[in-house]
Amino acid sequence: MTEKISIKKLAHSPKKIIGPALTLLPIILWMLAFFLVPLMFIVVVSFCTRGEVGDIIYTFTLSNYTKLINPLYIKIFINSVLIALFTTILCLVFGYPFAFIIAKAKKKFKPFLLLLIILPFWTNSLIRTYAMIILLRTEGLLNSFLLYIGIIREPLKLMYNDTAVMIGMLYMMFPFMVLPLYSSIEKLDMRFIEAAKDLGASPLKAFLKITLPLTKGGILSGSLLVFVPTLGLFFITDLMGGSKVVLMSNLIKNQFLTARDWPFGSAISVVLIIVMILFMSLYTKLGGTKEKSGVL
Repeated sequence: MTEKISIKKLAHSPKKIIGPALTLLPIILWMLAFFLVPLMFIVVVSFCTRGEVGDIIYTFTLSNYTKLINPLYIKIFINSVLIALFTTILCLVFGYPFAFIIAKAKKKFKPFLLLLIILPFWTNSLIRTYAMIILLRTEGLLNSFLLYIGIIREPLKLMYNDTAVMIGMLYMMFPFMVLPLYSSIEKLDMRFIEAAKDLGASPLKAFLKITLPLTKGGILSGSLLVFVPTLGLFFITDLMGGSKVVLMSNLIKNQFLTARDWPFGSAISVVLIIVMILFMSLYTKLGGTKEKSGVL
């Protein structure tokens, strides 16, 4: 009897495999056509050479990668990582209190507060960047208001520098930090905090010892969602930083569209992808360690 049942299961097992496989087939084909194949093409081109008129000569070389050792490109890379890091820290500093307020607000206010976070996604990011330019430029709304009330005597230089890029990045990436933090804080059991206070812990100590460790999952997720895309944003730097601020993303865009040096642009892209993968691996390792230790 047992053998008959096992034979029947084996007879029906191909159907059980074919069904999910057919369901996943469109997704697999999509990923192959629009992700894996272009990525492999970029990797191959990164080892090629540039022709005289900007064409690709399929001759193997490492010159595109050795060119990146130039101090100028190393400085651009370090500046890119620092701006992405500072943007992540600022988003965390400003986003954590806002996410905490939303998570602990009354149910009737939560939809409205969440709408304030989701609302920017309804508008094109390029339009939002131009709105920030109107706000921050020399004759913009902010400088005009500060001059009108007498706080400043001359307009502040808020555009075409690192500060402008940081403000633009913060404005663009803020929702990506708040939403994971909100999800993590909402699951927080307030009884742990109440117990800490009953045992004599100050609000600051209760936050550092209880709240912060229990929401590290949201912090790590939000930091990854902010840091990795920030490395690839080029239009904010172009529009708000001008020619004074050049990041890896701008360098890649210029190599493909202006210099027509696809092999070198591909090499920079591959290096940037490797850096992103390393940070994602670090996130996975930290998240796995915390989960195993019982903090998350």
